[in-house]
Amino acid sequence: TAETEAQEFWDIYKLDVVSIPTNEPVRRIDFNDEVYLTRREKYNAIIEEIIECYNSKRPVLVGTISVEVSETLSRMLKRSGVPHNVLNAKYHQMEAEIVSKAGQPGAVTIATNMAGRGTDIKLGPGVVKHQNCALLKPRQDEEICPFIKELKCHEKVPCGLHIIGTERHESRRIDRQLRGRSGRQGDPGSSKFYLSLEDDLMRLFGSDRLARVMDRLGVKEGEVITHGMVTKAIERAQRRVEMQNFAIRKHTLEYDNVMNSQREVVYDRRLAALERTSIKEEILELIDSVLQSLIDKYCPEKEYAENWDWTNLKSELLHIFLLNLDIKEADIPALSPDRLFEQVKGAVMHFYNQKEKLYGEEIMRRLERYAVLMTIDKHWRDHMYEMDQLKTGIGLRAYGQRDPLVEYKREAYRLFAEMIEAVDKEIVSMVYKLQVNMPERSREERRRELARAGMVASHQESTGMGFGSARAAAEDAPPPAAGGETVMAQGAQRGKAQPFKREGQKVGRNDPCPCGSGKKYKKCHGAGEG
Repeated sequence: TAETEAQEFWDIYKLDVVSIPTNEPVRRIDFNDEVYLTRREKYNAIIEEIIECYNSKRPVLVGTISVEVSETLSRMLKRSGVPHNVLNAKYHQMEAEIVSKAGQPGAVTIATNMAGRGTDIKLGPGVVKHQNCALLKPRQDEEICPFIKELKCHEKVPCGLHIIGTERHESRRIDRQLRGRSGRQGDPGSSKFYLSLEDDLMRLFGSDRLARVMDRLGVKEGEVITHGMVTKAIERAQRRVEMQNFAIRKHTLEYDNVMNSQREVVYDRRLAALERTSIKEEILELIDSVLQSLIDKYCPEKEYAENWDWTNLKSELLHIFLLNLDIKEADIPALSPDRLFEQVKGAVMHFYNQKEKLYGEEIMRRLERYAVLMTIDKHWRDHMYEMDQLKTGIGLRAYGQRDPLVEYKREAYRLFAEMIEAVDKEIVSMVYKLQVNMPERSREERRRELARAGMVASHQESTGMGFGSARAAAEDAPPPAAGGETVMAQGAQRGKAQPFKREGQKVGRNDPCPCGSGKKYKKCHGAGEG
């Protein structure tokens, strides 16, 4: 059945489709479709076909496209007194038993697309008439030709499972799967589809042409058209539907490929943070990258140092690195972007090394991993939401004579680049700002050890450029509510809220006003309350 989708398999997955020959020759006869004017005529013809097979003790499998159609046929069969089983995925416990009995003589089974197409229906005893069935011969030679004419096998098949399709599906693959329930492993069988001009497929892709043909032929109500040309016309309509659905799936895949390429980049980065024992090198690269981007943004090389955006640069350095940049005006003209980068990098790396020695390498690595995972997860969730919003409205670009797919790729790349830049900045900021809740005793011991080793120094001592530090404020921040090595952001402890205390006794709204006016409190001084 994959042959009908061979082109799609190659275009999307680059896979070839190979048809494997059957184990036994196929003995099934596929009759031409019967086309009626209305659904009512079609259903009546189906019921007549089922009754005829039931009287001749042939098993019948009726394939429908919806539960509503199966229930309609079931009601019609009940009125006709034909016992049958309905397989529509409503009663899962009974399905196995229903399918196992579908090949018994005189069994009538109605199944929807939801169940039954992947089941091998075993034929019961007496269904295959070995002495009377010409389909059991490997070929119709001169010895059995008279026998075929006697049995009228070209019009009615005397044995095997008979398949009835109530409507053509949009995909030929599903029709082939339904036909394939009969004639398995060399068993005889037959299949036939019943159509009407009111069917969805015919109404959308072929009813006008067939209606003109039926008018020219003078087809009256209740009459049927059965011809190979009609069957081929219906298959052409199915191909058109398949091509349309393939175009929709391919279009959706092209949009999904944009998101998939971004997903691979983000997931690879997140997986590296989970699997590696240390991501210090990545953090150091991020520090250099973020710092260099700030220098390039606010300190362009083509402008004089006096014209640099010092205000935003100081704000960014304080926000990301906790670094208070304080440069004397006399030193500004001699600065270059490279020199400023090296000096600021020395200050921020000194602070990074101090923090690593304060907490230890093991805790610092865990802190860095936490910063990477939390930041990526948060920004990736927001980015997926933005991409969904972009995909919803990108089709409006077509009104401006622009290809929505090209515009989607351009906007998606811009949003992804902005997300990566924001992720890098926030990771570095969290590495510098986050603290570990350590016991006070071990914290003081670590500070004394660093002081004895001469390791505690301010940024100003490390650079000589007047860099102040927010490290002291970070170290004196209160511990988090939870114990252990919980990572927390820098913040200040708020004072405990005090409950409201009323002065004097509470006065009811209907009580006399305390002012002595004789009025109720709600009419006097309490008029503006509640």
